[in-house]
Amino acid sequence: MLMRVFRITFLNQGKVYEIYARRVYQGDLYGFVEIQDLLFEEPSTLLVDPSTERLKSELKGVTRMMVPMHSVLRIDEVEKEGQGKIHELDAKSNVTPFPTQIYSPPRGTDK
Repeated sequence: MLMRVFRITFLNQGKVYEIYARRVYQGDLYGFVEIQDLLFEEPSTLLVDPSTERLKSELKGVTRMMVPMHSVLRIDEVEKEGQGKIHELDAKSNVTPFPTQIYSPPRGTDK
């Protein structure tokens, strides 16, 4: 039986995360995408990508993660897993995050 693999791209603290997982679905927590069974491809060369290593150390021990729906840029079903990465956003980037404030107080109030 062929196992499904998903590539999930999302924004987190001003960086673009690209991770691979076997299970992605709408979680029980309203407004969040739930991601389980994270996959990390083992590099076939001796070169080490620092963004991949940073991602591995940041997600070490994570069994399930919930990403806010408005932070998800894309979810693709792919044929095989790749190397997860963290991409820095710079002035030349064409990725713009959605506004993160969901609730705005009414005008004319100090709250």
